[in-house]
Amino acid sequence: QLQLVESGGGLVQAGGSLRLSCAASGRTFSRSAMGWFRQAPGKEREFVAAISWSGGITYYTDSVKGRSTVSRDSAKNTVYLQMHSLKPEDTAVYYCAADYQPYSSMAVTTTAIEYDYWGQGTQVTVSS
Repeated sequence: QLQLVESGGGLVQAGGSLRLSCAASGRTFSRSAMGWFRQAPGKEREFVAAISWSGGITYYTDSVKGRSTVSRDSAKNTVYLQMHSLKPEDTAVYYCAADYQPYSSMAVTTTAIEYDYWGQGTQVTVSS
């Protein structure tokens, strides 16, 4: 079992920055690829970024590439999503998720159904 708790969301002006955190409790974090997803009102949940459990592979959706960085701190069992140059269209509830991958240190996936555990989400609102 893995429990995930997101934090760091809030209200920010367009052009600003936020760092989201996802604290994990459970032994499988060290062998889990981690992903960030978001869901805006009236829209489907969409992939944002992911990082392999080794930290060696990261992947971003095109809309955040170049202004976002996903990272993880294994000592703290925490994964982060740093976002810069925020836009109103980034407004959404952001979720972190874990994909247990005990045999593949480089695996990442953009597909929500492949993730085993989810957090409750944190709201990000970007005002124009």
